[in-house]
Amino acid sequence: MAGDFAQRILTKEIKHEMETSYLTYSMSVIVGRALPDVRDGLKPVQRRILYAMYESGNTADKPFRKSAKTVGDVLSKYHPHGDAAVYDTMVRMAQDFVLRYPLVEGQGNFGSIDGDPPAAMRYTEARLSRLAHEMLADIEKNTVDFEDNYDNSEKEPTVLPSRFPNLLVNGSTGIAVGMATNIPPHNLGEVIDGIIRLIDQPDISIEELNRIIKGPDFPTGALILGHEGIRRAYQTGKGSITLRARTQIETLQNGRNRIVVTELPYGVNKAKLIERIAELHRDRKIDGITDLRDESDRSGLRIAIELRRDANPHVILNQLFKYTALQQNFGIIMLALVENRPRLLNLKQMLHYYLQHQLEVIVRRTQFDLQKALDRAHILEGLLKALDIIDEVINTIRSSPTTDEARSRLMSNFGFTEVQAQHILDMQLRRLTALEREKLQEEYDELQDRIAYYRAVLASEKMQYDIIKQELGEIKKKYGDPRRTRITPDDGDIDIEDLIADEDVVVTISHSGYIKRVPLSTYRQQRRGGRGVQGAGTKEEDFIEHIFTTTTHHDMMFFTDQGRVYRIRCHEIPEASRQARGTAIVNLIPLLPGEKVNTVIPVKEGDQEEGYIFFATRSGWVKKTAVTEFQNVRSTGIIAIKLEEGDTLVGARLTRGNDEIILVSSAGYALRFHEDDVRPMGRDTRGVKGITLGPDEYVVGMDGVVPGADLLVVSETGVGKRTPLTEYPTYKRGARGVITIQLLPERHGRLVGVKAVTEGNDLMLVSEQGVLIRIPVEEVRRSGRNTQGVQLMNLDANDRVSAVAQVVTRDEE
Repeated sequence: MAGDFAQRILTKEIKHEMETSYLTYSMSVIVGRALPDVRDGLKPVQRRILYAMYESGNTADKPFRKSAKTVGDVLSKYHPHGDAAVYDTMVRMAQDFVLRYPLVEGQGNFGSIDGDPPAAMRYTEARLSRLAHEMLADIEKNTVDFEDNYDNSEKEPTVLPSRFPNLLVNGSTGIAVGMATNIPPHNLGEVIDGIIRLIDQPDISIEELNRIIKGPDFPTGALILGHEGIRRAYQTGKGSITLRARTQIETLQNGRNRIVVTELPYGVNKAKLIERIAELHRDRKIDGITDLRDESDRSGLRIAIELRRDANPHVILNQLFKYTALQQNFGIIMLALVENRPRLLNLKQMLHYYLQHQLEVIVRRTQFDLQKALDRAHILEGLLKALDIIDEVINTIRSSPTTDEARSRLMSNFGFTEVQAQHILDMQLRRLTALEREKLQEEYDELQDRIAYYRAVLASEKMQYDIIKQELGEIKKKYGDPRRTRITPDDGDIDIEDLIADEDVVVTISHSGYIKRVPLSTYRQQRRGGRGVQGAGTKEEDFIEHIFTTTTHHDMMFFTDQGRVYRIRCHEIPEASRQARGTAIVNLIPLLPGEKVNTVIPVKEGDQEEGYIFFATRSGWVKKTAVTEFQNVRSTGIIAIKLEEGDTLVGARLTRGNDEIILVSSAGYALRFHEDDVRPMGRDTRGVKGITLGPDEYVVGMDGVVPGADLLVVSETGVGKRTPLTEYPTYKRGARGVITIQLLPERHGRLVGVKAVTEGNDLMLVSEQGVLIRIPVEEVRRSGRNTQGVQLMNLDANDRVSAVAQVVTRDEE
């Protein structure tokens, strides 16, 4: 016994067994579940649903039936894989936002574009759509092959006749093992026109077909950007197209703008899209939205996005395209089963295989009709012959003891076939009249014409193609509709800066971390000693700490007192009025706890490839790092300089590698030295000693030496002076430096700001209470190093100067 059992054990390598088993499983998934057939564009479960509904009479001309009955029929007869799979497939075939031309007509809750699930199948009802009848037309005429179902109790079609090219018209999507298909839907009329042109012109190129079948036509409409992705997909079977929502900008009576979305890209969940827009607004990634409403109703989709009065609607719209599903890519993979093998097909091949299927359907249908006509003609020939000798026939029947005997005598005495003899026996007495004979003769003559026609069709491929063209034309006339998806020229990725005016702006940052940008033209020039204008609304304990000028098209690098750097675009800083406090900077960059922005450097495109960032710390350390090391700054920031405990970053400057640097201390000392004295270092380094400081002395600022410029220094009481940079000798780094201003504690306090300035430009002074004054540089008297300076800004008793900036004109820039 044991020996017999051992003889039945097969020895195999596990590698080969796994390969064979997995290949079998893969092909089962590919053929039996995931990929559509190129002929009817259906997966097995879809085909079984349509056939089960047709077989049970659940057609478009009958009342709706419960979905549960259809699901039960499909499960019990053809597809024993779970009711959820069948019902979910039937639901998708009924959703007009999923299929371009639904094949199932649903009644009840079949889900929505918001992602709402359908009601349970016991609540919904369904039937075949009218177009689905064209998929099943003539299936009873032996037009397609049938096979046994899973338990050999029923027969099911291996493919449907499909009188229209469903694979292209409704598309298909599916993931198999190691492959996937993603065929977009197309316009029925365009595809039919393409097939007819292919029949008339078999050597037509794909480019010419593309002029007829312009591209995908999605049920949700929207826009396709450009033609290149479509051409590539039609040529190779693979490509990618960009879908964009259809939007319009409306101007309201109050002068504000509103963005209205009326069509979404295919497959986008409306509810999730609205949530995403709200999230972007909440996180301040998109600034300027004041209201967001879903105004969709039975008349169509409509999402209203109301904007702030000063918001640029084109910029907001472009940001929505960038950050939300209002614009997304659709990857086309035209993979389908050809003779039960997966093949990647181009457009012409898909049409060719559909045409070959239709030719087979026409031939098999014609053969069926011909045989049926021949059978009927054979019977009519017997009936007409019997009428000619009716008396003999009647006598023969009357003299026969049984029906079988009568049939045998008719066959032997008069030469009738068994079928003819049986129909003579079944003939009613009323058919013996002359009128009935005339009707039989007319029917026979008509059959002869039809038989001749059928034989002509079978003998002529041209006639077969003509039938296909005629039937497709009728379907187009009956079900065709205008294109929904518009194909527009691809303008590329619209740069937001193309939509934003390149203008000079003033950016201010308060001590408490509020940032804003204001057009430079907001501030008018004033005479030296003026009172200034209110530049920023601040809380009582807050004050303006940083101010600089730049343009909306520059990158902004934010260096913090903790030695980290963040990077954003200037136009991403919300614009505000002169009196507004601004936006909390933590909404723009994710500062660490206790971290404050120290320096902001505008970086132009030309500065990206060469140059350095030069750093100076409060304790007198300096360092320079190549600007290329700051090109890829994470959204969470990166380390710019390594600081010792207790030290902070006081300044950073963009240099060219051969500049001269000047450091100024709080005690009024200035040190000028060559940048070459500091070798380039990486980001995560401390640097070298830059200036020697006295007790309680610290660095208040750093700037570059510009030919013909003056060094402007300003004390906390608003006293300032400018001295030609030529009066500052050059030392080696690490020296003490020279006096730049005589500081009298009761008049000056300590120095708070230093700038290298040139005449023709303006200065901006900001106090802790938020007062700004703009004065021309030339109105600040030039004087020697060892002088006290003049009053630049009159301050209230408890106010102090907090920041100094130079306004650079566009011409000088």
